Amino acid sequence: MSHILLAEDDASMRHFLTVALERAGYAVQACEDGLEALRMIEDGGNSYDLLLADIVMPGMDGIELARKAAELCPGLKVMFITGFAAVAMGQQAQNHGNTRVLSKPFHLKELVNQIDQLLVA
Repeated sequence: MSHILLAEDDASMRHFLTVALERAGYAVQACEDGLEALRMIEDGGNSYDLLLADIVMPGMDGIELARKAAELCPGLKVMFITGFAAVAMGQQAQNHGNTRVLSKPFHLKELVNQIDQLLVA
């Protein structure tokens, strides 16, 4: 079973994604911002297969979180979920290597398919 660390500041979205991903067969640890997610990575980073993070969050945004997470856990895969993907990341950073970007709104099936592809890559 793959372990996902979810960093999403919107409580209803965080709850929905946690339940949906658990139903899809993933173990999910959810947190409300980048600072909390970074603490969780520092405490047990090698136990996560994927960081699923919103880009725009208070405290520490998803991009900075991903940079710091990569320093601590170089093999950690990252997927951003955001309404600001094209502006924040630019086309060159989308869907390369260990990082993916999925723009909101998205269908749950699309999210699960993207995660499955990323985790087997």
